[in-house]
Amino acid sequence: MNREKLSSRLGFILLSAGCAIGLGNVYRFPIITGSYGGALFVLIYIGFLILLGLPAMTAELAVGRASQRSIATSFDTLEKKGQKWHLMKYLGVAGNYLLMMFYTLISAWMVIYFVKYLTGSIMEASGEAALTNEFVTMISDPWLSLLSTVGVIAVCFLICSIGLQKGVEKVTKVMMVALFLLMFCLVVYCLTLPNAAEGLKFYLIPSVDNIGDAGIWTVISAAMGQAFFTLSIGIGSVAIFGSYIGKERRLLGEAVTIISLDTSVALMSGLIVFPACFTYNNGVTADAGTVGASFLFTTLSSVFNAMPGGRIVGTLFFLFMIFAAFSTVIAVFENIISFWLETTKLSRLKVSLINIGLVTVLAIPAIFSESFFSDIRLFGKSFMDLEDFTVSNLLLPIGCLVYILFCTTRWGWGWDNYFAEMNTGEKGPRLPRWIKPYMTYVLPVIIVAVLVMSLL
Repeated sequence: MNREKLSSRLGFILLSAGCAIGLGNVYRFPIITGSYGGALFVLIYIGFLILLGLPAMTAELAVGRASQRSIATSFDTLEKKGQKWHLMKYLGVAGNYLLMMFYTLISAWMVIYFVKYLTGSIMEASGEAALTNEFVTMISDPWLSLLSTVGVIAVCFLICSIGLQKGVEKVTKVMMVALFLLMFCLVVYCLTLPNAAEGLKFYLIPSVDNIGDAGIWTVISAAMGQAFFTLSIGIGSVAIFGSYIGKERRLLGEAVTIISLDTSVALMSGLIVFPACFTYNNGVTADAGTVGASFLFTTLSSVFNAMPGGRIVGTLFFLFMIFAAFSTVIAVFENIISFWLETTKLSRLKVSLINIGLVTVLAIPAIFSESFFSDIRLFGKSFMDLEDFTVSNLLLPIGCLVYILFCTTRWGWGWDNYFAEMNTGEKGPRLPRWIKPYMTYVLPVIIVAVLVMSLL
């Protein structure tokens, strides 16, 4: 099989960053930051990104580039004879499908609200109570949810069907550039709001007083969890793009660039949310323990509807959200397609068409979770919430642990092979040797701790 390659390093960076940048960067990060101490939480969060997110991402990228394969056969290619690391492929592909079973629905909600703001129909809803009713009406409409989700699935798979360079890379480049331009415009506008200074003080100046009743250990735990989950590491969705690049550059620098872009989106979202909420909502009032995507459609929408030019701001904001959501969906779909291409003899177009139907069927429980299936609860959760919980709290940390152990222990690919792959190339910083004890012994313990805390 002639393997496709990305046309440029920029394509690799933007695709990988697009996979990591998602809806959680925009709605979850500001709310958790607001609930757990503002600037102090941000500093702790960035620290955990360096300690946890960066080495974990390097492991996934190294496996992808060394094997030149997706999660379907990457472990088969690198493992020693008789080892069973290749069983990770089943957890990985299950994680990709499970993520798309609910993520495509939330992406469809972004499209619906973009249309609502574009047409101005949502501006008639005044106050958070009215917007809550608007949101509940939307999610309980089964046919609107079904048609919009199928549209998202079809569009994103058809983009992937065009090819890696002409479809996935070309479209994602445009979306990511547009995403940053839109964010920049929204940041500039929100910084001119009357109480922007008050919001920025809370967001950018660390203060122990802002922790409130949460307690420092709760803040540390929340920062650790957010740093881990924001990068979507552990199910091979980042490794696939590592498999599409050459050996010209060392991987540590590439991982730093990807994480920096991901973090910049999260930080910029705070520069939008905090000035807006401190001006029109007396601060962020959502509960970090129960935060969900509904924050976008109720609290933030009420802020947009109250501000001058709110219709334009809301339209641009949800367009930016579409780009953030679609970049992740396309990246995960590309991983799914690569899995099929490596395990079947089907063409990219046929695989895409099959998966449009397959993902649509798999998404039905989430699509109907607030309508036909609203009375069904498993472990006290709706289908959508259970799928989200399983991916975020179980599959991602387990998959991440597998990648780390595979790269650092003699029972896997091994530290020497991982270290050599990381430092292959003529440009970029080298991975230092002194990091081996940390990655081999300390990092797995941290990941297990994150897993246990997230389950509890």
